[in-house]
Amino acid sequence: MSGKDANRRFHFGKTWAVVALGFVLLGVAVVAVRQTQGPSAAEAQAPRGVAPQTRQLPAQPTQRVATVPGRQVATTSAEGVPTPSPKNLQTVAVVNREPISRDDLAKETLRRHGEEVLETLVNKKLILMECEKHGIQITEQDIDAEIESIAKKFGLSVDRWLTLLQEERQVSQGQYRHEIIWPTLALRRLAASRLEVSQEELQREWEKHYGPKVKVRMISVADRGLAQELQEKAKANPEGFADLAKDFSQDPNSAAARGLIPPIRKHTGDKAVEDLVFGMQPGEVSKVVFTANQYLIFNCIEHLPEQTPPSAQLTVIQDRLRDMIREGKMREAASDIYQKLQASAQIENIFNDPQKAASQPDVAAILNGQPITLAQLQEECISRFGVEVLDGEIHRKLLKQELTKREMDVSEEDLEAEISRAADAFGFLTKEGQPDLEAWLNQVTDQQKVSVELYIRDAVWPTVALKKLVGDKIQVSEDDLRKGFVANYGERVQVLAIVLDNQRRAQEVWEQARRNPSEEFFGELAAQYSIEPVSKNNEGQVPPLRRYGGQPALEEEAFRLAEGELSGIVAMGKQYVVLKCLGKTKPLINDMEDVRDELFKDIHEKKIRMAMNDEFDRLREDAQIDNFLANTTQVGKAYETAVRQQMQNKR
Repeated sequence: MSGKDANRRFHFGKTWAVVALGFVLLGVAVVAVRQTQGPSAAEAQAPRGVAPQTRQLPAQPTQRVATVPGRQVATTSAEGVPTPSPKNLQTVAVVNREPISRDDLAKETLRRHGEEVLETLVNKKLILMECEKHGIQITEQDIDAEIESIAKKFGLSVDRWLTLLQEERQVSQGQYRHEIIWPTLALRRLAASRLEVSQEELQREWEKHYGPKVKVRMISVADRGLAQELQEKAKANPEGFADLAKDFSQDPNSAAARGLIPPIRKHTGDKAVEDLVFGMQPGEVSKVVFTANQYLIFNCIEHLPEQTPPSAQLTVIQDRLRDMIREGKMREAASDIYQKLQASAQIENIFNDPQKAASQPDVAAILNGQPITLAQLQEECISRFGVEVLDGEIHRKLLKQELTKREMDVSEEDLEAEISRAADAFGFLTKEGQPDLEAWLNQVTDQQKVSVELYIRDAVWPTVALKKLVGDKIQVSEDDLRKGFVANYGERVQVLAIVLDNQRRAQEVWEQARRNPSEEFFGELAAQYSIEPVSKNNEGQVPPLRRYGGQPALEEEAFRLAEGELSGIVAMGKQYVVLKCLGKTKPLINDMEDVRDELFKDIHEKKIRMAMNDEFDRLREDAQIDNFLANTTQVGKAYETAVRQQMQNKR
């Protein structure tokens, strides 16, 4: 079968070609996550997972024997004693004395990730074949040097960098070396002739990051007629552009900031828009421009000059920009290389063909006459996703154990009822107003890229199990309804805000704002001092504040203010906030009875989810868990309590 014919039945997306490069750049994401992210506030159907207590293991020196991906590498302990390969573990975890076998884990990882992992296996073999064809060999020393170079870019030691990858992205040292760095170096060698950076390309990248910018307000609408009408009004009265943006723009983020958007740079978006705004004068209103299915109107505020970094930093900045350009070229070259390799490859997919799998049960695919076995695919799945999937299986076993203990079970009717509830909650209804299960399942499985079977197993089943364990103890009081009504439908305070991370600086900024009480000056202070991106880029403009939104101190101060009044300094953890009141909004709904049913359902669901999370936390904390794959152990509070009780009894 030719590569062209094979790809009709065995899809290997060309995007894999940039995966390795993307992982090499994980540093930006890893460092950013540790500095800026807290727990996700997004609501998911399944309850949150809780990671077990872990103990840090010593780093394992790598023997100088493996130079190609996919080859088993022996490892040694810190004392130089050989340690058993994870492949030798037949029991991967024990949960309250109940084992989880490697075979069960292999089945679950294969079910979830088999197709994508098989794609990477095939593509890695294709790279290896091409490297051998051109006499390219990537040594362990090459890999060491690349890892050291990447760690140095982020000001980290190699050990600290590898630890961050393990902790933040669950990427092991072996996986990083042979599944990420090796393919990246191989692709770089194969594409070496295409990675030269011209002076013109360097200048373009310089303008993108350090060149001039234009500060503008924007109105975005979907209707051409409305756009034309708003443009005529704005042109007749440019001073009223901000109000038009607030009242009519259909982009909620910029509308809340009275049309302000981050300054527009060159070479970063739609060229027609960039050419338009860079050709405008301050105060000018643009013509209507159509892009990305939206009609846009701009009001030029000012042109910002290009940045002039200190001369001592120029060489470092230029080197960094060259690296960024090479990375872009690398993506293009990698995609092209893969297209050519796949076009000439003989690929037969056994894994995704039930008939072939029945006749060749031990083979996953055949590449240019060489088999990729199912055992290899299973081990690769466990290597890449085993820890993640095993954590889910541990959680599932905990829930099953508790259901058994309480003589409960989850029925098909329970699962269908939960799917119906989710469809109704997200507005998937038939013409008759009933939950549209088919439409909801199509939507959720398409978004999450999973089968209905996995959606039910991984999201619906745990939700139903925890709801049964929580029981009918959830009550929604009149006070709950009142607070929910005020939070969702009550008046809000429109404010300008400055967020600072230093109390002394906050006092200085507050003094300046008090001496000059104009909104314009407050906006200038926000642009200069605020550490929060929205308020900084939009001259203090932030979405209106509501009551019971989760920031009681800030809300109390905001609702106390009269229009035009400056707040005191509000301490919010390690941050300090200064507000200027612009006025209050008028509620759209005044009678709680009009929305009582919707409020009740929403509040009840949120309260039951909080109870579910608390129950899951209790189960996890009480459990005795040995995770041999992650090499972690947790004694469990229940066991510790029992031991303490026995000791006390003996006394």
